[in-house]
Amino acid sequence: MAADPLSPTSADPQADGRSSGRGGRRLTLWGVAIVVIAVSVFGGHHTSDGSAQASRAAGASATAHQADPQVTDPQQTDPQLTDPQRSDPKQADPQQAGTELPRSTPTRLLIPKIAVDAPFTTLTIGDSGQLQPPPAADTNLVGWYAKGASPGEKGTAIIAGHVDTKTSAAVFANLSELQAGDRFTVERADGRDAEFVVDDKETFAKDDFPSDRVYADAKRPEVRLITCAGEYDHDAKDYTDNLVVFAHLV
Repeated sequence: MAADPLSPTSADPQADGRSSGRGGRRLTLWGVAIVVIAVSVFGGHHTSDGSAQASRAAGASATAHQADPQVTDPQQTDPQLTDPQRSDPKQADPQQAGTELPRSTPTRLLIPKIAVDAPFTTLTIGDSGQLQPPPAADTNLVGWYAKGASPGEKGTAIIAGHVDTKTSAAVFANLSELQAGDRFTVERADGRDAEFVVDDKETFAKDDFPSDRVYADAKRPEVRLITCAGEYDHDAKDYTDNLVVFAHLV
């Protein structure tokens, strides 16, 4: 994802003036796919010479280890992310491999292979009907679509992150390096860690994004890690493709 994931036609008023961007209980991911071609519409904050793209690899490790920002949702009155189902970690039952977990807010994403150690913010559907991106100013932050499945819960959890910004590489700068069999962990507010293994990764053109495949509700706990990819279109100020990493709970 570039600096404005999910929305090339929207504007991010907090990005220094740059162009951004289950029924009853909660929306299903199918609902997300119908309402918005979610992360297939990332946009970007870049310099005209594409220097941010060139700086990804160099800046990734540094940004992954920067001081942890406060985990907040800019659209909430109370900035502290809370989980009504949170329990004392000492009282949490041990997780059995591959067993689905109860719903709980994710707090941190750890991908050792690519030096990702990042807190979460929540992503919501805005007034425009599009999924709102994480704040562009914070390069070490990932977003979770809070009305979908939580990581470790049965279903498809969506996690999105920027690939770069106008000034530097961002949290998912090296996401393309992940391969089948690689593992990553989502720390959760209930004290349990959800460990995932990568099944596959694919790159899709944004104008031919397979929402029905990427966002379909899974019968087991799965995760999609999504960011921008492909060539950078200087006229559209956006990348041409999206990279999607498919993974499941182990």
